[in-house]
Amino acid sequence: MMEITKVNYMILIGAILTSCSQQPKRSTVTWPEAEIPVAAIKPFSRIIHSDTVVDNYYWLNDYFKKGPDSTHVVKYLEAENVYTYEMMKSTESLQAKLFDEMKSRIKEKDESVPYLKNGYYYYRRTDEGKQYYKLCRKKGSLDAKEEVLLDVDEMAKGYPYFAVGGSSVSPDNKLLAYGIDTVSRREYTLYIKNLETGEVYADKIDRTSGGATWAADNKTIFYTSKNPVTLLSEKIKRHTLGTDSKQDVTVYEEKDNTNYIGVGKSKNAQYILIYSGATLSSEVFYLDANDPNGKFRVFQPRMKEVLYSVIPLADRFLILTNDEATNFKVMQCPLDKTGKENWTEFIPHRPDVLVEGIEEFKNHLVISERKNGLTNLAIRNLSNHSEHYLEMGEPAYKVFSSTNEEYDSEVVRYGYTSLVTPSSTYDYNMESREKTLLKQQEVLGGYNAEQYVTERLFATAKDGIKVPISLVYKQGTKKDGSAPLYLYAYGSYGASMDATFSSSRLSLLDRGFIFAIAHIRGGEEMGRQWYEDGKMMKKINTFTDFIDCGEYLIAQKYTSKGHLYAEGGSAGGLLMGAVINMAPDLWNGVIAAVPFVDVVNTMLDESIPLTTNEYDEWGNPNNKEAYEYMKSYSPYENIEAKDYPNLLVTTGLHDSQVQYFEPAKWVAKLRATKTGDQVILLKTDMDFGHGGASGRFDYLKDQALEYAFFLKLEGIDD
Repeated sequence: MMEITKVNYMILIGAILTSCSQQPKRSTVTWPEAEIPVAAIKPFSRIIHSDTVVDNYYWLNDYFKKGPDSTHVVKYLEAENVYTYEMMKSTESLQAKLFDEMKSRIKEKDESVPYLKNGYYYYRRTDEGKQYYKLCRKKGSLDAKEEVLLDVDEMAKGYPYFAVGGSSVSPDNKLLAYGIDTVSRREYTLYIKNLETGEVYADKIDRTSGGATWAADNKTIFYTSKNPVTLLSEKIKRHTLGTDSKQDVTVYEEKDNTNYIGVGKSKNAQYILIYSGATLSSEVFYLDANDPNGKFRVFQPRMKEVLYSVIPLADRFLILTNDEATNFKVMQCPLDKTGKENWTEFIPHRPDVLVEGIEEFKNHLVISERKNGLTNLAIRNLSNHSEHYLEMGEPAYKVFSSTNEEYDSEVVRYGYTSLVTPSSTYDYNMESREKTLLKQQEVLGGYNAEQYVTERLFATAKDGIKVPISLVYKQGTKKDGSAPLYLYAYGSYGASMDATFSSSRLSLLDRGFIFAIAHIRGGEEMGRQWYEDGKMMKKINTFTDFIDCGEYLIAQKYTSKGHLYAEGGSAGGLLMGAVINMAPDLWNGVIAAVPFVDVVNTMLDESIPLTTNEYDEWGNPNNKEAYEYMKSYSPYENIEAKDYPNLLVTTGLHDSQVQYFEPAKWVAKLRATKTGDQVILLKTDMDFGHGGASGRFDYLKDQALEYAFFLKLEGIDD
């Protein structure tokens, strides 16, 4: 595989620009006259590695740095919102129609499939017209009286944003720990509720990751504490009910600010486990759940560039690791001898199969695997070591182990979906091999999967690598280049974007759009190496893969240049920023949602949440080589005077993952630099963060705006 050096990169960019040199025949769009916001120019110099870069829009950081007193930043963002509103005003009726369509497909009064845990059946139910849900349970039988543990519809009243995170019930079933975030910065306050009396205890713990893990004594919880500035998960603390949280004991403190940490309990309820991990290495600590005041022991000290996780069984530990195994293997060791010197092979490494996870049961293992870009579930009998796979039967799909709380069970619950199959929940008996469909997402309005076609293709990248593409379209859609095509991808952190169903997407498919997912490098669709070849000093592969997928779909006449659209969010927004710099005339319109586009400046600022955690993903720009490579592709750094595609950018003022100022600065610089009359719109949610609105219908308004943007560009107004 060709390693993309700086020299190769410049040659590659030249080739891409040459291949994209023909001007696309974009749809003619009439945009209204509206006052375009102009961001003030206030030069700020960044000097590092003897390289001086002037940033004219650095001042947009002020709200993040100085707080709500920075009214000049808020006024600018509000002006951008007004401009976006005015420019999209002609689509108001279309947006309303799209919203009504998408909402009408959702079954408002619904209930999740109940799961059994410790003698109770737990489920969520939603009521007609309500934005949130009720967390409920029934004791022993589904015919028993319902207990409402949390009425989130009631709890959320008065809040523009409301999220419950990490609900967990004590071993004696009497207490509930849960986290609440009302700002959308993924910083939760923990509460304890008595499920017998309904009382919410005075115990209140601020700045947590949202979850709590119960020890066996029903009065001790462990939780992850966050740094108030960087929001890094820094400490695992122990809290005893009835005590002041200021007295909570730190049982683990992470000294490496590139690591994420968390705490949980083993499925067999025997151990409390602390996990500390970065992109390249990890470490696990464990404690007997019956000894909450005991000292955590290290399972195996962290090893350079070795990841491992631990799965406790009744008679041994299993270890999932990439130690001398790129695609991971499974080792085993005795309960009392956990060091690497005691590990023996249980499932060997296979170059063509990525082992993604293990769901443990008393007598079986369910192994999540990925081969040739597709997920599979392998069922292994622990007694006789026999193994078989579940059969799927579609060209592109997603299958995954679902909620399986009971350790002593012969039944595994799993989820299944595809681009044409709504989300489905199955129970599978691992002994009898009987499969039972418990529920399939109901799409109101008469959805018929046979009216849609799904395909799986492979585009050839510039270096010869085959990149999978999953796509779906309505029966009768012509493949003569005239169809509009919406290409989506992410391509970072090893996150695989599998083919899943969306009822909202039907509003585009029914209007003639083809929807496609490019499974580009940077994800793990084709194995761990697929990720390794799309990160750090090989990151540019992610961007060129996406461009190659777009060109392939044009060559195969699924669409044409004037009808090709793209979207990506967060790190996928970085992808959007890079590809419009590298191949600007390939796309008619692009949506960049909460985009990570100011890579160098963000990775140089350790006060920004996530920065130090991300060094193994992007590199540390304090290192000159990493700085130069990062600067060569960072969207903000590489804006030039050329015709960019039409662009809709979204962000949230309280975003903790990608701060609002990255997309704001990017838009300001693009407007000041670009040529041509294509529009650039910025919409900032002033109440929300990275994930957008919290209500189950509110997000559809954002979806309707995005769809209307593409439809307007395509000349579809109904």
